[in-house]
Amino acid sequence: MLEIIQSIAIIAIGAVVVTKQWPNLRPTKNKQKVALLDSCALIDGRVVELAKAGFIPYELAVPEFIVAELQLLADGNDSQKRERARFGLEVVQLLQHEPEISVHIERTKVEARTTDDKLVKLAKLINADLFTTDFNLNQVASIEGVRVLNVNELSHALRPVALPGEGFDVLVMQPGSNRDQGVGYMEDGTMIVIDGAKRDIGKTIKVRITRTHQTIAGKMLFAAKIHDEPARPEKPADRLRKAPAVREQRVPMTKPPVRTAPAPRSQQPKPQPTNNYRKPTPQAAPRRLRSKTDRETSLLNAIDEMAKD
Repeated sequence: MLEIIQSIAIIAIGAVVVTKQWPNLRPTKNKQKVALLDSCALIDGRVVELAKAGFIPYELAVPEFIVAELQLLADGNDSQKRERARFGLEVVQLLQHEPEISVHIERTKVEARTTDDKLVKLAKLINADLFTTDFNLNQVASIEGVRVLNVNELSHALRPVALPGEGFDVLVMQPGSNRDQGVGYMEDGTMIVIDGAKRDIGKTIKVRITRTHQTIAGKMLFAAKIHDEPARPEKPADRLRKAPAVREQRVPMTKPPVRTAPAPRSQQPKPQPTNNYRKPTPQAAPRRLRSKTDRETSLLNAIDEMAKD
């Protein structure tokens, strides 16, 4: 009887323990990592396309003081900042209306002097990553041990690799810092410094990459202008290679001419002089007109001679 009572008591105690620990024994979903969005990331707007494509497996959180900052800028006098702030608020609404994205407003209070300090403290407090495009905030958060998600670094990593020696066409936009340099840009925004292209501003020229330089802000390319290469002198071997094949032509057989012995010198005709000089013919003297008396005298003389005969 005592053993039965002990068994019942042990079962009752076990049931109480299991009941208290039941909520902890139920399977729970893995908690997603939280990413804080600052005003720069919202104004940039690329986070929407990344989230739609599924490249952000995070629960996005927008701090309450960031929303207040955007609202203050949207009501300001600066037209450019006002438009950008309104666009940032629209990005928050777009993220909230996406069914595959989890977005909430983080209302945890933190005390700090600047907005950047508030973001870093809040990220450390709720164990979240920081989504920003601000370079200075990126540096401070990295020093404080907060993981930073920077869209600019992602875009730089996804840019096509341009190796030295490759050539392509570039539009020269502006002069460079050094003499005779021109500056152009690739389709992804990479800056190209071109030697000898200062006079080609506004023209599209052919360039060849000479070297690359990696900076904190991104990659910079240096190129040289490609000039029209002069024609290479043709070699005899190339001339023979290009010449068409000539067919051999057959010449009909003809009888050789019969050669005769030359005549002796005595019988050979003497060569005629080739002097074409002609003596001038003497011109007749002009006849002088005779008078009437002379004509009568000569006529009488002629009659006397005929009579003598």
